[in-house]
Amino acid sequence: MSSLEEDEVLIDTSLFQEPSDYYPPPKPATFESWTLQTGETLQLRLVGHNPLWGHHLWNGAQVVTNYLYDHAEELVQGKDVLELGAGAGLPSIAAATWGAKNVVVTDYPDEDLVENIKINVDAARDILPHNSNIVVQGHVWGADTKPLFSNMGTGSSGFDTLVLADLLFNHSQHAALVKTIQTTLKRSPLARVLVFFTPYTPWKFDKDMAFFDRARNGGFRVTQIVKRVMEKLMFKDDRGDELLRRTVFGYELSWNDLDE
Repeated sequence: MSSLEEDEVLIDTSLFQEPSDYYPPPKPATFESWTLQTGETLQLRLVGHNPLWGHHLWNGAQVVTNYLYDHAEELVQGKDVLELGAGAGLPSIAAATWGAKNVVVTDYPDEDLVENIKINVDAARDILPHNSNIVVQGHVWGADTKPLFSNMGTGSSGFDTLVLADLLFNHSQHAALVKTIQTTLKRSPLARVLVFFTPYTPWKFDKDMAFFDRARNGGFRVTQIVKRVMEKLMFKDDRGDELLRRTVFGYELSWNDLDE
């Protein structure tokens, strides 16, 4: 027997374990009611807390949902719709309710986020058309987009409408977002990308807006279509220009080399 083995002492490893109540319990899920313009009320479940910010019903999602209703004929009815970074999935569920042909709801492939969207979609089944095709998938921006087409049938050439609500604060991911848009948006002069956001950190507004320069360089025409000042601040204790922090800006992207 070696001297190491002779001197070996059994250590009680439980001495190094935190007590069971050392970490705070996870925050429970919360719920937000949202009444669609057509009268149906959704009970949207929000994850209790998530580092990817899926625990809020963002201003951009609310305003873009209203915009989809106002322009349902050209953006929703009979269309293939993709939402990126969906959070609770409000715009997607609304699009499915208002007659979209196929809806693919995506967020980062975090188990809690994706499962939460599935719960919201399942809870809305009673108000969805019987032939509604809405699926939930995880997707990393900039990654392979082929799986996003797997539930759309053969021959699909892309999505008619993309929805991006309050995603631009993630400045390091702008290039990845543009890449996903380029590989999913249908090559049609009628195809549209709706990019709605609030500058929650106004001192970084120029970095938010840099997304649109990257989109132009990626082959897209950029048009501002909405500017709406919300009644309340989402984060009242944050710093910076209050008017900007209450304002939702909406932009539309379309293929620059295709004319209607």
